[in-house]
Amino acid sequence: MDLIAVTDGRHSDKELLSIIIQIKDHVDFVHIREKTKPAGGLFALLHALIESGVPREKIVVNDRLDLALLHKVHGVHLPGLGLPVRAIREQFPHLKIGRSVHSFAEAELAEKEGADYMLYGHIYETHSKKGRMPRGLTEMSLITQSINLPIYAIGGVTPERVNELRQKNLAGIAVMSGIFASENPGEAAKRYFAACKEGHDDSTL
Repeated sequence: MDLIAVTDGRHSDKELLSIIIQIKDHVDFVHIREKTKPAGGLFALLHALIESGVPREKIVVNDRLDLALLHKVHGVHLPGLGLPVRAIREQFPHLKIGRSVHSFAEAELAEKEGADYMLYGHIYETHSKKGRMPRGLTEMSLITQSINLPIYAIGGVTPERVNELRQKNLAGIAVMSGIFASENPGEAAKRYFAACKEGHDDSTL
């Protein structure tokens, strides 16, 4: 199983750079999801990450197609109400395009439009979605059985829950607060990475 670390929008650029450098060897992908940062700040952050040795192939940019293209990053992730997958696929066929989905219908549409992978959640209760009921595993299981794309579970995933998710035919997991809200993000990433790689070595995104 793959491990995607998703930034939580709660750190300064300097802190975020430091954390990602700490975890880069213990995650398969780093999803830069910083909705409140201005374009200039994100541009500088991506530049600093690449200059610091974070491989471009590990970087996924949330929503900002322009910044992904400017930095020759091949991964772009689209929120549920983001840009249409099909339009980006037609113009930029080289990109790996992900889509966040929250239902079977959304997953079917994302597959039809040409997404390369999906994030589905939130699976368990999580601090990132306080007060909102988790979607659980039932619909996710239907999606993984019916959709021929890599599916990643997100939301409240802990290292202890990875084994349960492994049985659901997932490509991997995406983790936000479990890594970025940890007192020691590097060690947290190592724990998740070890749980994901138990018996699995291939990256699929």
